[in-house]
Amino acid sequence: MPLFIHALALAVFAQGTSEFMLSGLVPGIADGLSVPVGAAASLTSAYAVGMIAGAPVMAALSARWPRRRALAAFLTVFVAVHVLGAVTTSFPVLFGTRVVAAVANAGFLAVALSVATAVVPPERHGRAMATLLSGVTLSCVAGVPAGALLGEWWGWRSAFWAVAALCLPALALVFRSAPAGAARRDNVRVRRELRALRSRPVRRALVLAALVNGATFATFAYLAVIGTDAAGLPDGAVPGLLAAFGAGAFAGVTVAGRTDGGRLLVVLCALPAGWAALALTGGHAGWLVVLAVVQGGLSFGAGSTLITRVVRAAHEAPSLGGSFATAALNTGAFTGPLLAGALTGATGDYRHAAWISSALSLTALAVTTMGRGRPTS
Repeated sequence: MPLFIHALALAVFAQGTSEFMLSGLVPGIADGLSVPVGAAASLTSAYAVGMIAGAPVMAALSARWPRRRALAAFLTVFVAVHVLGAVTTSFPVLFGTRVVAAVANAGFLAVALSVATAVVPPERHGRAMATLLSGVTLSCVAGVPAGALLGEWWGWRSAFWAVAALCLPALALVFRSAPAGAARRDNVRVRRELRALRSRPVRRALVLAALVNGATFATFAYLAVIGTDAAGLPDGAVPGLLAAFGAGAFAGVTVAGRTDGGRLLVVLCALPAGWAALALTGGHAGWLVVLAVVQGGLSFGAGSTLITRVVRAAHEAPSLGGSFATAALNTGAFTGPLLAGALTGATGDYRHAAWISSALSLTALAVTTMGRGRPTS
């Protein structure tokens, strides 16, 4: 893979860490800024909403920019708002920085998804996408536990400083290695791209991406509390459980990139059963760890394949295809935990979040099987 792809992956690692690390920093933020825990927890929802709304809007606005300028601008804004978040004493300001960071993240990822496949030949698109998305999975393996430890040792602000620092070498490599690309002088044909995105293969891939990611995060959002409340793990073991899920996710993305998505139907058949097994056996620590690894691998492997499928199917929408994939993934990441929260709030058992995951992934399987053999447009 070109060095540029690895630079993008480093930036995506920092951004993924920023998105997910809030789960371990909420108590410190609540204490430090004298706000209720619920208010501090809303920072996670603010980021998800910013990602959903920001991806297509930023992709459309930046379509006339040279790719290097777009990537550098989004990453610079991302660094700046993390510095502001690290020094502010105002919760409303911190909330605003999370929204702006999410919009910048969404814009960066939307452009990166299109550029990553543009700088390699078609037969290496899957590998390029897997390398890029390995940044997200590595943030689960290393970034999120590291953020929690930084917050415990030096306070929550140190995690924000660390994310900003991680972006700096990626920003330097973007300036050095990113393809400049000529700015478009004609009007961006947004309507034509939107028509391309309405094709059946693109719509199906977007729906599947949202469903699979919704299933993933419905349980991932509650994995720590399942470990402590249901499986009896000590608090100190939670980073290890999250890292186990992330390790499986990293392996899944790597395998998906090498197989180019040829096993997607098999994975979609296995996902509902795996989530159901976690709901039934999540009270046993050993099974919980094993299933966390397995489901992390299957879920992120399927997600990586579906993003590649969206980008390929939306080849007539090079400016907006990646952004809609980003929005679909974050729609799932926002909706899945909401559904899981409603169910677990009614039953009082956090393991039941996995039943939501099973239902969503079963729906994804149904969408796939119903779509087989249909015309492509």
